[in-house]
Amino acid sequence: MNKYLLTIILSAVLIFQLAYFDIPTAEAETANTPAVTADNGRMSGVWVSTTLNLDYPSKRTTDSAFLKSEADKIIDNCADMGITDIFFQVRPACDAFYKSDIYCWSHWLTGSQGTAPSDDFDPLAYWISRAHSKGMRLHAWVNPYRVTNETTLTLDSLAYSNPARKHPEWVVPFEGKLYFDPAIPEVQELVIKGVEEIVNNYDIDGIHLDDYFYPGQGFDDSKSYALYANGTAKDEWRRNNVNTLVKTLHDRIKALDPSVEFGISPVGVWANKKNNPLGSNTYGSESYYKNYADSRKWALEGWIDYIAPQIYWQIGNETIDYKEAVNWWVQTLNNCNTKLYIGLADYKCDGVSASSPWYAGKAIKQQLDYDKSFDKISGEIHFRYKFVNDLSYIKNILKTENGVLTVPAAEIHTEATTSAPVTQAPVASAPATTAPVTQAPATTAPVKSPAKLVNNTDDIQVYVDGNIVNFDTKPVIQNSRTLVPFRAVFEALGAEVSWNNDTQQVRAKKDNTEISFVIGEKVLLINQKNTIIMEVRPQIMSGRSMVPLRAVSEALNAEVNWDNDERIITINTK
Repeated sequence: MNKYLLTIILSAVLIFQLAYFDIPTAEAETANTPAVTADNGRMSGVWVSTTLNLDYPSKRTTDSAFLKSEADKIIDNCADMGITDIFFQVRPACDAFYKSDIYCWSHWLTGSQGTAPSDDFDPLAYWISRAHSKGMRLHAWVNPYRVTNETTLTLDSLAYSNPARKHPEWVVPFEGKLYFDPAIPEVQELVIKGVEEIVNNYDIDGIHLDDYFYPGQGFDDSKSYALYANGTAKDEWRRNNVNTLVKTLHDRIKALDPSVEFGISPVGVWANKKNNPLGSNTYGSESYYKNYADSRKWALEGWIDYIAPQIYWQIGNETIDYKEAVNWWVQTLNNCNTKLYIGLADYKCDGVSASSPWYAGKAIKQQLDYDKSFDKISGEIHFRYKFVNDLSYIKNILKTENGVLTVPAAEIHTEATTSAPVTQAPVASAPATTAPVTQAPATTAPVKSPAKLVNNTDDIQVYVDGNIVNFDTKPVIQNSRTLVPFRAVFEALGAEVSWNNDTQQVRAKKDNTEISFVIGEKVLLINQKNTIIMEVRPQIMSGRSMVPLRAVSEALNAEVNWDNDERIITINTK
C-alpha cells in the first residue's frame, strides 16, 4: 500500500480512538520531551558515518543492547546540541544497516556481511524512532554505486546474497575498490528499488546521497559505452547516466511519499571558471568533469529538494576560497526552489596547530557567520558526528548557534582540545598506481638556523628541529598540500619506519604512537584505533611513495608551520 495513503488511514483511525475511548493526547504524553529545533530557524544537520566504523558502531557486533546503547548516546548528544537533522549512513557500500530483501547486512555492523543483529534488531527503525522522540528528522544516507570501501575485499569475499556477488558483470574495479557500472540499466534499477524499499518500509524523513558517483575519469566502462552510448561523447554519456538516476529517484520517491525529502551533497565545486564559463572562480576538483555529476542541473531542474555542496575549505583559501564557492552556489540557485545547505568540514579542526585557520573551530564559526548573511542558505550539515561531539569548542559553537547554550562569541573558540578519530568525507581523489617501491634512506644535515630561514632555491625546503631534510625526490604540492618521500620524513622525525611491499602499507612508530596507512588510501590509523582522513592520498610519483607531510607529521605529535614567502616548512617535534 502507498505509505502516504496508509498514513492518512491510520491518522483517521487514531482520531476516532481519541474521541471515542478518551485516550490521552500526544501533547500530554510528551510534555516533558519538547521537540528539538534550532532557535534561529535554520536546519542544523550532522552526518553519522558507519563505513569503517567511524561514528557508529564503535565496534562490529551482533549485540543489539550494545548497538541500541550507542545509538541512544549519539542521538541524545545531537539533541543536546540542538541538531535538527541526522544524516545516518544506512548503505555504506552494497550492504545495509536495515532489514532488506535486496541488500545484505553490513559487515561494519555485525562483523560479517549477511549476519543480522541479535533479537531481530533493526538499526534504521530504532534510529528513526529515537530521533523522532527527540524532535529530530532522520535522513537515510545511501552510497549508490560503491560495492567495497576496502582494497582487501574481492567479489569472492562478499556474502552470497550480495547483489554484486550475484551479478559480477555489473561490477568494475577502480583503484583497488569495486563499483557498480552506472550505465547499466539493471544497476540503476537496483539502486532505485533499494531506495523504494526504504521509503515503503520506514517512517523516514529523507533520502540522502553524497558525492560518490563515477569514481574517476579512468573508470573502465568501455564495454557499457560500446553497448549503450549510441555515438554520444563519453563525458556527456556518463553525465546523462547519473542524471537519469537522479531524476528517476526523485520521481519514484515522490510517487511513494511526497513528504520524503530527496537531497544530495556533491563535491563543493561544480566546475572551475577556467574550464567552464558557468563555473566558480576556484581551482579545485570539479564534480562536473571528474565525477560526471551535473549537480547544478539537478538543483535548477528541481530533481532534488535540497543540495548540500561540501565546501571543505576555509575563508581565504587560495585554491578554493569558501566565500567564492558559497557565493557561486547562492547566485546560481537564487531563483530556484531547491533549498541550499552547506556541508562543513569540522574534522579539519582536529589536531591542528595554533597557527591553523581551523584551530579551535575558528574557521567553522566564521563560515556559519558568513552563511547567515544569505537568505538562500537554509542551514549546514557538519562532517561528522565524532568531531562535532568530541571537540568541545565545536560543540559549544553549535549549541550557541542553535540556541541551546548562551556563550559569548569571543569565548567559543579560545582553546583547542585533544580529541578522537577523524573521518571519511566524502571527496573524490586522484588515481594512484601500486607498483613496488624502494626508498632511499633519508639524509639530514645540521643547519645553523638564522632568525629567519631563507630559501634561495625554487624548491620547497623542509626543516625538522632546525635540520634541513634532503630528499632524493623533490617535494610537490597537490591540492594545497605538500607531499614528500615517506621514508625521508619519518626518519628525520625520529620514527621507526617499515614498508610492506605486498600490501603497500607503511608503518611508522615514535615513542608510544604508531601510525599506518596504505598507498592510494586516504585513511590514516593512529595506534590502530583512531582514524584520520588525509586531504591528499599517499601516492607513487617517479618511483617514490609520497605522503602528505603535514598529516603524517601532526599524527606523530609534531608541530608544522609553513612560510609562504620563503616556501619553507618547519617541523618541531614534541
